[in-house]
Amino acid sequence: MSETKREIILEAALVLFVERGFDGTTVPMISEKAGVGAGTIYRYFENKEALVNTLFQESVGEFLETLQDGYPRTSDDLREQFRHIAKQTIRYSKKNLNALLFLDSHTNGHYLDEASRAAYMMLRTFLFEFIEQGQKKKVIRPLPADALIAIVDGAYIALNKCIMAGEIEETPELLAGVEEACWDAIRIH
Repeated sequence: MSETKREIILEAALVLFVERGFDGTTVPMISEKAGVGAGTIYRYFENKEALVNTLFQESVGEFLETLQDGYPRTSDDLREQFRHIAKQTIRYSKKNLNALLFLDSHTNGHYLDEASRAAYMMLRTFLFEFIEQGQKKKVIRPLPADALIAIVDGAYIALNKCIMAGEIEETPELLAGVEEACWDAIRIH
């Protein structure tokens, strides 16, 4: 039962952090959204910073685990590896879109602790290694890795927001087309 309350608190905080940001979210707001007393929140988390850092680390860990699940590391086919990253990003966003939006908007938060920054660096390292490999093989554009990640990340975040708002209907053809467009954006033609 206690794990369930913790998860309810984390889910409520996640929604509020996505909607209102860290500074615009208070513990009483989280308490109300979770349907628990503020004291219950403090039983699990020392303060709001501890809560946001726990949420950040768990979200990064789950996303990285999703990306690494079945990743074709031994393949020399960068296109296959990119396809895997794109499909796993969609898989993760379908399961936990708020977590993806949360990561997108909180990666540079002043409230993130050393453990959160280290967790995020593990995710970035995974993506940087893919990009560096592609650049060495002269398949991926010689732009800074951060810029290339921003191009792809921005496309998937915006796509998910449009799907969530009902502006675009998600279809396998749409997802395949976006994945192809993102690949075209970062590869050397």
